[in-house]
Amino acid sequence: MASAVDTFMAGVIAKNPEQKEFHQAVREVVESLIPVLDKRPEYRKAKILERIVEPERVIMFRVPWIDDRGEVQVNRGMRVEFNSAIGPYKGGLRFHPSVNLGIIKFLGFEQIFKNALTTMPIGGGKGGSDFDPKGKSDMEVMRFCQSFMTELFRHIGADTDVPAGDIGVGGREIGFMFGQYKRLTRKFEGVLTGKGLNWGGSLIRPEATGYGQVYFAEEMLKTRGESLKGKTCVVSGSGNVAQFATEKVLQLGGKVVSFSDSSGFIVDEEGIDERKLAFVMDLKNVRRGRIKEYADKYPKATYQATESGAKCNPLWQVKCDVALPAATQNEINVDDANNLVKNGCYCVSEGANMPSTPDAVNVFIESKILYGPGKAANAGGVAVSGLEMSQNSMRLGWSREEVDGKLQNIMKSIHKACVDTAEAYGTQGNYVNGANIAGFTKTADAMLDQGVV
Repeated sequence: MASAVDTFMAGVIAKNPEQKEFHQAVREVVESLIPVLDKRPEYRKAKILERIVEPERVIMFRVPWIDDRGEVQVNRGMRVEFNSAIGPYKGGLRFHPSVNLGIIKFLGFEQIFKNALTTMPIGGGKGGSDFDPKGKSDMEVMRFCQSFMTELFRHIGADTDVPAGDIGVGGREIGFMFGQYKRLTRKFEGVLTGKGLNWGGSLIRPEATGYGQVYFAEEMLKTRGESLKGKTCVVSGSGNVAQFATEKVLQLGGKVVSFSDSSGFIVDEEGIDERKLAFVMDLKNVRRGRIKEYADKYPKATYQATESGAKCNPLWQVKCDVALPAATQNEINVDDANNLVKNGCYCVSEGANMPSTPDAVNVFIESKILYGPGKAANAGGVAVSGLEMSQNSMRLGWSREEVDGKLQNIMKSIHKACVDTAEAYGTQGNYVNGANIAGFTKTADAMLDQGVV
């Protein structure tokens, strides 16, 4: 006989065929919620689960633009406004060739619970395009962003839907999109977060996801009377999240030994210090080069190219105490998870969204290691986006220390909510259940209060 989860998922898959990442994200949440639905029958009666997996609105549009050779290019843009029960839609825009509706829906669905966990009044949404900013000139990126915003602007607003950056969307892209929004609406408002500091941005926003990921790891380690001091950490990715996670690990006395990108990864057993990190930041943020150049610059480091079709990623075979995945979804499979545990890793804090496959998550949970899922561990980015919205509404800016202090307190409160909720539902130490249930109940209660909408 099919379980309640399988029956529910059959309906979701039938309605949303070929959206594998979305199916994965929904199943992972629903598996945590059966005891909640048993305890709170009003959720079943109001069909909260059926409603929460259905976006309130999906917007798809074409994005025509002209490249530097004068040729017309056409990309697809989209925005999934998933749930506004506790506030305006909030979530990033991703520009990457892999972007499709299933990926944007998985990200938007995760965002509902992540945003609820921050304790801030923000709902869940996500958007993006299959445009690839890699290898494009600044003028090409500007023309694309202006065309993208020419359609998107009519669907967003400071009190409606507030996008931010994500993979492929940094300060440059946010600037171009904000300029076009202002031009079209004649409004200077907090409609995008991740803005430049001198025109409405918040201090600590670029650092927030990576810092928050590390603060969450530190909180998990505290439950065992430990800290990051002296710990060896493996970091994947080499973008914004990986860079600032590394910076915070160094500040807390830990050692980071790796970075990666889509071409391969480097391992530096001596540790990546502030000087080496500055090199990576220049390499990735300014020169937009490949991580292989790190090994050219620092010959004691080793570089290994990515093998397509490999059963596991050798990056996760590097001996470490703490793993900080900060690249992309499903980068840790079941073999990688087993390798991490076998080699002594006992704390995983996710900076990327859903970087571990379901089988990998099961390995972490069954091994009883400290495992912080992305919707809790990487919520620092959207938390500081929420703080940026507050500063924009009040027309003021807070100091670096104020914002960092608020971020630390938010990550501590998310950690506490996960721990307390997991315990209340009889799964002590299970951060997956804690995060899913705490985020769901806050959103579900707001949906009940607002009627069948």
